[in-house]
Formats: sequence, structure tokens, C-alpha cells
Amino acid sequence: MKKLILIAAIILGCLSIKTAEAQVSVSLGLNIGSQPDWGPVGYDHADYYYMPDIDTYYDVPSHRYVYMENNVWVHRTYLPTRYANYDRYHGYKVVVNERNPWERHDVYRTRYATYRGRRDQVVIRDSRDERYRNHWHDNGNHYGQRERGDKGEGHDKGHDKGHGHGHDRD
Repeated sequence: MKKLILIAAIILGCLSIKTAEAQVSVSLGLNIGSQPDWGPVGYDHADYYYMPDIDTYYDVPSHRYVYMENNVWVHRTYLPTRYANYDRYHGYKVVVNERNPWERHDVYRTRYATYRGRRDQVVIRDSRDERYRNHWHDNGNHYGQRERGDKGEGHDKGHDKGHGHGHDRD
């Protein structure tokens, strides 16, 4: 009888693990609703945007910028004041679906150097595509302003997003 209960518990445990895996994989597929209105159109999933004009990344799921400050990559809800003239709606953004792309920053800076100054990318705000109807709106001025809950401290935990389903767009 004890063996039967033990076998039943093992089988039940295996089934619950399988169910949890399926739920995780479904939730990672699309993030159109997380993309800001200044993000580029054409992507069902984007982990990061690389902005060659200001050599900065934007973490789409957490709505945070990742940029170099005092020789350290920091994660902030705002851009530093040195980028106050940067126009997020017209600056070119490259979708990068790689974990921690700043760790290979030299590769991205070199690969997308020719995109500096380009202003021909259509953004979500200007798209008539129905799938962007409920996207995340980011209309604030995020230069040097700290938002509630942002301590302004270095790296966030929780950037372990894994690889996305999109690709770099040239």
C-alpha cells in the first residue's frame, strides 16, 4: 500500500511540473502590449531596443533604460539629462532578443553604427495596425527624473528573461 501511494505521489508530481512548464512558455511568447508607443512596428516580441544614436538599450518588459554611467551599466526608468534632446519617436531602434545585450556592446555598436541618424523607422504610435491598439503608452518626459520606487541603483535583478522569439532587424 505504501508503494502505491509513493508511486501515485511521484506521478502526480511529474504531471504538475509539466503543467507549470507549459504555462511559462505561453507567457513568454508575445509582449506587444509591453512595447512603448515609440517602439518600432513589426515585432510580436521584443526584449530590448538598442538605440545607436545614444548608445543605450531599453528593456521592454521592465520599461527601463540601460546605459553606461561612470563606467558601469545602470538600469533606470529615466534617461540621463545628457540625452534630453534625443527624440525617441524618431531615433532608430534595433530590436535585440538576447539576454543582457550590453555584455556584448562592442558587437552591437559596430553592427548598427550605420543606423545612427536614421529617422525613417515607423513607430507604434503612428501605426494603424490593430494589434497595437492596447500597447503600453509612455508619454512622459523621462530625462533625469526618478519615478516612484526607483532608487537609482545599478543593476536590477530580474533581467533573466532568456531568449525571445524575435530577431535583430537590419
